[in-house]
Amino acid sequence: MPDPRRVIIRYFDNGIDRTIALVERLIAMPEEQASFALMHTLREFSRRHRNITNVFSRHFSRVKDQMEALKISLDGLSEDKRLLLGSFFSLEYSIESAAFFNPSMIESPDQTALERGSKRIIVSFRATGEGHISSIVFHSGIIGKDGDMSFEKPGRYVEEAEMVKRHKYSKSSFSSKLTEMKLPAEIIESVMNRLGDEFIYGELLAAITQTRAENNNSAEKQQAIEEIVWLADSHYEVKFSRDTDISERVIFPVSFTERKGIEDARFVKFTGDDGTATFYATYTAYDGNTILPKLIQTKDFCHFTIRPLHGHGAQNKNLALFPRKVNGKYVMLSRIDGINSFIGFSDKINLWDEPIMLQAPRHYWEFVQIGNCGSPIETPEGWLVLTHAVGPVRQYCLSAILLDLDDPTKVIGHLRNPLLVPNNEEREGYVPNVVYSCGAMVHNNKLIIPYGLSDTGAGFASVCMDDLLAELKS
Repeated sequence: MPDPRRVIIRYFDNGIDRTIALVERLIAMPEEQASFALMHTLREFSRRHRNITNVFSRHFSRVKDQMEALKISLDGLSEDKRLLLGSFFSLEYSIESAAFFNPSMIESPDQTALERGSKRIIVSFRATGEGHISSIVFHSGIIGKDGDMSFEKPGRYVEEAEMVKRHKYSKSSFSSKLTEMKLPAEIIESVMNRLGDEFIYGELLAAITQTRAENNNSAEKQQAIEEIVWLADSHYEVKFSRDTDISERVIFPVSFTERKGIEDARFVKFTGDDGTATFYATYTAYDGNTILPKLIQTKDFCHFTIRPLHGHGAQNKNLALFPRKVNGKYVMLSRIDGINSFIGFSDKINLWDEPIMLQAPRHYWEFVQIGNCGSPIETPEGWLVLTHAVGPVRQYCLSAILLDLDDPTKVIGHLRNPLLVPNNEEREGYVPNVVYSCGAMVHNNKLIIPYGLSDTGAGFASVCMDDLLAELKS
C-alpha cells in the first residue's frame, strides 16, 4: 500500500519576484543568524535525506544562474549562506502518497546466495503523489521454492537519479521522428545538416540557435524549432550510486514530455542473439495533454537510458516487448487504436511500423477495450500473454491468450472467462473496480501475477501453469 513517508527532495521554483526578494533578504542577513538557520534546517532534515547539503548546493547553483541572468551576483556569499539559500528552493515530495500500483515483476540480475529452487525478484511499481504525478519505484524480494514470497525492507532514503549530460543522439532516428511529427522539411534539414551522424544535446542546441538566427523563420517554423527541443528533451540517461538499495531509487519525470507522469512501466528481461541479457521497459510519458511511448534500457538497474519509440505502431499506450527476437525480428504488442490488440515486427527496437491486428473484443466483459498486461512469457505450448479487458461500468479484469511460438500473429488459445476480477476488498480505491498488471513471471510451474488494486495498492496472485495452459488450449 502507499507509504507517505517515502519522500524525495526536489528543486522548487519560487517565481522571479519571490526569488529576488529571498536573495535580497539572505544577502542582508547577519552571518551568525544564517549559520544558526542552516544548523536548524540540517537538524530537521538531514536524517530524512542522504547528503542533503549536496542537494542544497545544486539548488543554489540553479538560483545563482538565474540571478546572473538578471545581473545579480552571488559570488560573495559564504558557504553557509549558499546552502541556506539552496534550502529555500527545496521541496519534499511524497512520491507515493496517493497510490502505489500497476506492478511489473522480473527476475533480478543478482541470483547469488539463494536457496535451491528460490529466485530473487525485482518488482517495479507506479508510484503516484501530489498532483497525480507518477514515477517508477522498485522493491526486491525472493520467491521461495514453494512459491512463498518475501520482500526486503525498503531502504531508509529515496533518491532521484543523477542526469548523464552527454547522451548521444542518432541523426537518422532523430530525423525520422521529426518527419513523423510532420515538422517542415526545411527546418528539419536546417538543423540536422549542421550535425554529425551522432550528436550530443549541446551540439543540437547550437544548431538550433543558428537556425533561429535566420531572419526568414515564420511563426510556424519557430514553433517547429520548439518541437525539436521538446523531442531532444525526451532522450536522456540517468544513473544511481551503486551503494543505494534498489528500493531507494526512483525514476522521476525529468523531461518536459513526461512532466505529468511516467505511467505503467512494463519490464522484461530480453535475451539477445549472443545470449546476453538486457532489461527493457516500455512506458507512457504524459505531459498533461499528449502521451509519448518511451523505452528504458538497463543492465544493472543503476544506469538507465531512456528514449522515445517511433512509428505508427507506437502511437498509443500498452506497448510490451517480447523477451527475445522471433524469426530475426524484435516483436512488440501494442494497442494503437485504444480498443484492439496489435502486434508488430521490426529490425530496430525503437522503430515500429505496420502493426498487425492480433485480437479484438469478443466477450461482454471486454467489449470496451482489451490490451496486454506486460511482455509475453515463452512456454513450450506458445507465448503466454496476460491481458486486461474493460467491460460494464468500466470494470477491469485480467485474462490470457496463447500465441504460436513461431508465428505470434496467430492466437492459438484464449480464456472464455476472466482469470481475475476485483473482489469486494479490491474494488474500492482511487479508481474503483480495477485489477491491472504490467508483467508477470513463471516460477516452479506457477504463474505469479502482481496486480494493481483499483489504482491504489498492489496484490499478488498465482495459478498453476498446467491448469492455465490446459484451459487456454481447450
